[in-house]
Amino acid sequence: MGAEFLPKPSENDLSGDYQAAPVILGLLPAALVDHIARVDLSILSRIPGEPGGSFPVAAEELKDLLKEVNTHISSSPNDLSPVKTIAGGSVTNTIRGLAAGFGISCGVIGACGDDEQGALFLKNMSFYGVNISRLRVKDEHTGQAGELKREDFKGSKWLVVRYSIYNIEVINAAIQIAKQEGLLISLDLASFEMVRKFRTPLLELLESGNIDLCFANEDEAAELLSGEQVVGPEAAVDVLGKYCQWAVVTLGPHGCIARHKKEVVKVPAIGQTKTIDATGAGDLFAGGFLYGLVKGMSLEECCIIGSCSGGSVIRSLGGEVSPENWQWMYKQFKTKGLPAPIVSL
Repeated sequence: MGAEFLPKPSENDLSGDYQAAPVILGLLPAALVDHIARVDLSILSRIPGEPGGSFPVAAEELKDLLKEVNTHISSSPNDLSPVKTIAGGSVTNTIRGLAAGFGISCGVIGACGDDEQGALFLKNMSFYGVNISRLRVKDEHTGQAGELKREDFKGSKWLVVRYSIYNIEVINAAIQIAKQEGLLISLDLASFEMVRKFRTPLLELLESGNIDLCFANEDEAAELLSGEQVVGPEAAVDVLGKYCQWAVVTLGPHGCIARHKKEVVKVPAIGQTKTIDATGAGDLFAGGFLYGLVKGMSLEECCIIGSCSGGSVIRSLGGEVSPENWQWMYKQFKTKGLPAPIVSL
């Protein structure tokens, strides 16, 4: 499944058809590229941050990190390349998965750098049929709130957002426009480090009443409930359920727990699979869950599809799902009595 790569016009906007609005839009204040490598654990003591977390770094720091990675690569006979570079980030993984594996019309909105990595991002997303016409190509890598256009949101049904204090002005502006245009908002809590350090503005965002669906993993949920008397995934979906129509806490190999109004369901992980790389597992879960909502499925069915989708991406390196792993996912659908999407892979 693919689409022709669109070159950048002179006015630094990507041309595209606004008449057929994507069903789901992903907000990218700054388009990201993932560098994925299989490394030995000793590297963790040589880089800042906690395992499983995320934090911003400057361009020069990134170069140094990649040099460090190259000295710690642990190769495998199954790896075609020791380092894999693809369009990345939470929203990107979700949107690309929805377009590639579920056949949902998707687009991205925001900013992309006018450089080699920006071109790689655009080509990767375009290949999977993601509408990139709303993505501004700029000398600066980060978009500004004033650059968002109301027409970018018209006709779409959902806006997918990743929580980040560093882009909070763009996030808030996008959410305001989206709500005015009748879109539902899906928020991913990003990382436990982000929730821990910037919990107060996150709660303010949730208390605004603009978030319709919120995803958190177990670690993020724990940070969200920091200082509360009652903790745990069940308590987390109850808290999130006060602000959102749908609340989901993913539990890794133990599945997920979700709430919609007064209904609460817990679904185990689907299918037996060996975890190669957990990158994108939560993002692909979110994509599957959103697919279920778009198709009008029950809360339990949305969780099952999300679990199958999350399981598909952990079978290989990176947040990009191969055709073989999509087929694995469709087989899991069949075992659960759910129809697989009709997609040309």
